[in-house]
Amino acid sequence: MVDTPDLKSVESNLVRVQVPLVLLNTKTMWSDYSDYLYHTLNLNVVDVGHALGKNDAVLGSAVYSGDHIIKSRATVIEDGDTHIYNNIVYPKTGQNLPCLGMDLMCFFEKKVIIVFDFQHPTPHFDWYNPFMTCYLGEMLDNTSKDIRFFEPGNHFSRYIYVRKCTASEVPDHLEYFKKYVDVYKRLLDTTKPTGEDTSVYKEFDKYMLDLDPVGGFMESKFGKEFSHDYVRNFLFSYCDL
Repeated sequence: MVDTPDLKSVESNLVRVQVPLVLLNTKTMWSDYSDYLYHTLNLNVVDVGHALGKNDAVLGSAVYSGDHIIKSRATVIEDGDTHIYNNIVYPKTGQNLPCLGMDLMCFFEKKVIIVFDFQHPTPHFDWYNPFMTCYLGEMLDNTSKDIRFFEPGNHFSRYIYVRKCTASEVPDHLEYFKKYVDVYKRLLDTTKPTGEDTSVYKEFDKYMLDLDPVGGFMESKFGKEFSHDYVRNFLFSYCDL
């Protein structure tokens, strides 16, 4: 049985709904990105929920799975001018594949940060696949600045895509996002991983937990207790395996 978070660890603070309004029904700034991801990777909903925060802030959560994917755990935060979409796709194990991670963050009209990358669970591992050169060769070392929280070569790759832009420029980066998702789909379809050893992701989630800058932001919106529980038990649930 695949060890897939089902939101039970944060259930006391999450309202269970059949379809969380923000995450699945309502068109958001990042819908074109998330819709392309879900449809291309053929992801199936496993569990959903949402939480209400200060000043009408809403957090939507969902867990997905796929034929070659252990889990894809998505979070959407909507709060006025703030629109955040975060997801990490964890592939099934046995083929030494990276995760596909993304942070798509709009804090207000003129402050948008877009990040997506192939994130290998092994630290300081120079992962390579011929697909990268063939389909993304021009994206090697495409980001030479604005990588404050990211360390290419340690869980993050040299293909990491980091851009700062305005809200009106968000559609300009969609074509690059689609390229990364398409390559990831090719990797999964070619290697067909089937393993379910989630311990592979323990150190990766620990690293991401220590690195992730979202904790302070979430505390300001949803409170300290809920935010700590959510980050540790939903966003990076494999860190305690």
